[in-house]
Amino acid sequence: MKKTFLTAVAALGALAVSAQVVEQPKFFDNWSIGLDGGVTTPMSHHPFFKSMRGVAGLHIQKQVTPAFALGVEGAFGVNTSSWKGRVHSSTAFDNSYVGAYGAVDLFNLFGGYQCQTRPFTIEAVGGAGWGHEYINEANGEDVNYFATKAGLNFNFNVSDHVTIAIKPSVVWNMTGGYNGQSSASYNINRATFNLMAGVTYNFGGGFKCVRPYDQGEVDALNGQINDLRGQLDACAVTAAAWQAKADVLGNELAACKARKPEVVKEVSNQYNSVRFVFFKIGSYKITADQQPNVEMIADYLKNHPKAKVIIKGYASKDGNYDFNVKLAQNRAEAVRDALIKKYKINSNRIVAQGEGIGNMFEEESWNRVSICTLETE
Repeated sequence: MKKTFLTAVAALGALAVSAQVVEQPKFFDNWSIGLDGGVTTPMSHHPFFKSMRGVAGLHIQKQVTPAFALGVEGAFGVNTSSWKGRVHSSTAFDNSYVGAYGAVDLFNLFGGYQCQTRPFTIEAVGGAGWGHEYINEANGEDVNYFATKAGLNFNFNVSDHVTIAIKPSVVWNMTGGYNGQSSASYNINRATFNLMAGVTYNFGGGFKCVRPYDQGEVDALNGQINDLRGQLDACAVTAAAWQAKADVLGNELAACKARKPEVVKEVSNQYNSVRFVFFKIGSYKITADQQPNVEMIADYLKNHPKAKVIIKGYASKDGNYDFNVKLAQNRAEAVRDALIKKYKINSNRIVAQGEGIGNMFEEESWNRVSICTLETE
């Protein structure tokens, strides 16, 4: 009967835990050790209070699930008085009990595990073990017997690691009485009542709840992970393309920095066939005061139908190099366009070239010029 009861309790404990998703602890997690002290007295045939004697004990326990625990314990009745009609023990103890037990946390069993330590719990305890009564061997009454135990633990959890408990219980002598008396089975006449108080230290971190995921959620999360990986790969390809472009631009920039400026150091103007058209800084517009120079070139070309003109545009070294190179080309083309559009000179007779930065003249402003060289056959 007792074995059936313990089996049922263990099954209920496993059922309660299955309702919660709890991270499986390691073997050395959730052990506890405690000291117990209190009183014990026979259940019948003796004055209940007058027959009380002190009892001290020790227990070691393993919390298997949030609702079920296994443990071993020992309790020793202090030799302070004799039970009526019995011979006094010659040792420091009158009796002892050593056994194993199972404990069911009723709150976690029926209320579910809350993923944290409850401040107060009640445990139902059932166990079995070896009982012994220390009687003077000269009287032939030293007794060993098989014993069972049932009780409750009222636990006050001071913290996650410390528990103070009140432990009422009953222990039955299952083997029998003295001097050949018939065996007893859950007989109140062979039972003792125990009232203990205990302090327990709990090792380990208890039980941790984890959120369950069904296969659909797992598949959805895997899908999101794969999508993010795909996006990451695409970003890596894009980054590689931009890096390659940056490398090309970097190489072009390095080449431009390494290129030496093209500077015309000397232009011969010793011939009467050379004319100059000067420009303002940063501009390629032919101003009114330079228009007569353009007209002189046009008149010459009209008077010499086979003549040609070579126009070379220059810029001073003020400002950005690349801008000045373009500006020199625009200044040559400005003179060419004026000859074609205003004076109707055939474009085949005109060559316009940008020569970049010039330093022909010591006066820097004079280097902002288009030098027009007239050639005749």
